[in-house]
Amino acid sequence: MKKSILQSLGPGLLFAGAAIGVSHLVQSTRAGAEFGFGLIWALLLVHLFKYPFFQFGPRYAAATGETLLDGYRKLGKGVLISYFILNFTTMFTIQAAVTIVTAGLASQLFGFTTDLVVWASLLMFISFIFLIVGKYKLLDNLMKYIILILTISTIIAVNVALFSTKEGFDVTQIIPSGTVELTFLIAFLGWMPAPLDVSIWHSIWSVEKDKTTVVKTKPKDAIFDFNVGYIGTLFLGICFVLLGALVMYKSGETFSNKGGVFASQLIKLYTKNLGEYSYIFIAIAAFTTMFSTTITSMDASPRAMNRTAKLLTNKEFKYGYWFWIGLLFIGTFLILKYFMDNMGILIKIATILSFLTAPFYAILNYTLITGKHTPKKNQPGIYLKILSIVGIVFLISFSIWFLTSI
Repeated sequence: MKKSILQSLGPGLLFAGAAIGVSHLVQSTRAGAEFGFGLIWALLLVHLFKYPFFQFGPRYAAATGETLLDGYRKLGKGVLISYFILNFTTMFTIQAAVTIVTAGLASQLFGFTTDLVVWASLLMFISFIFLIVGKYKLLDNLMKYIILILTISTIIAVNVALFSTKEGFDVTQIIPSGTVELTFLIAFLGWMPAPLDVSIWHSIWSVEKDKTTVVKTKPKDAIFDFNVGYIGTLFLGICFVLLGALVMYKSGETFSNKGGVFASQLIKLYTKNLGEYSYIFIAIAAFTTMFSTTITSMDASPRAMNRTAKLLTNKEFKYGYWFWIGLLFIGTFLILKYFMDNMGILIKIATILSFLTAPFYAILNYTLITGKHTPKKNQPGIYLKILSIVGIVFLISFSIWFLTSI
């Protein structure tokens, strides 16, 4: 039994590795720094209402042996074309966003150059080699250790911050108002814990795991694996909000939009609590977290685009996966090279788009998991269906509220 539980862990931790990146290290910490404990409600709500739609990715894969993209094709070719267009328009900016934060941390940690474009290019090249040599299996095994390192370091930092603070805790919840605050809230929710299309990545990794291990994952094991990763993203999201609130709220300090400066501030956020001796440990933990996000997104987007192209054309592209990785590399490099000064705006646009397109993926996933293409015995129960419907209403309502308030 113990062995089977350990073996079932994999795609859920890859999900956590992809999710615990910009949304946690950047957005959650910034939420705490700017609003104190005031946005905890938003963090909890978005995790609750996005939960079913993320869970439907591994649930569908385990029940059918297919990815969500295969399911989308069964719902209609137009659905898959829409996904292809949406993913193509956002994947370069998303990759640029996670890579530039990783590059900023690398420059702080290793320091041989402060040129973030050079660092970003080097990190993407290393990721490329990593994926060629190790493929899914190495990615799966490494993630367990990365998540463990980050969790331990973050728990220690939060506890020290809690016991060190002399200020009283104001847990009053805040509903942002005004264009700037609302835009931040939607951006915060857009990538918290991750964009909803990551459910597609999860289904792809689930199918890939079954191919690698030559063992068919049972639906209950797939859901257990997902729950471990999802609860981890929620816990660490709260931790990063607490860190931002305890150390930077009302301190007069604000986070920079520049990757290198932000990375320096982020590491100091930890070392201010743990002491200068912890600098290397914390810097490595933060860097490995963002590097894991860089690798997982560099692996997942090309897999998704290659699978979509195959389903749309009914043709197998022998080097399709590598073509899309190469294209992602080039597109990301061009964004970082020529739009570096506008990265803050580009990231904000990407996160807002992620939230505004969330209802699209939510409705698709719900339709697929409750329809004829999923065996009845593997469909969600009544309570999860109710939560799904409420979640769809929440996502649509929030989007309308944002669009009518800006």
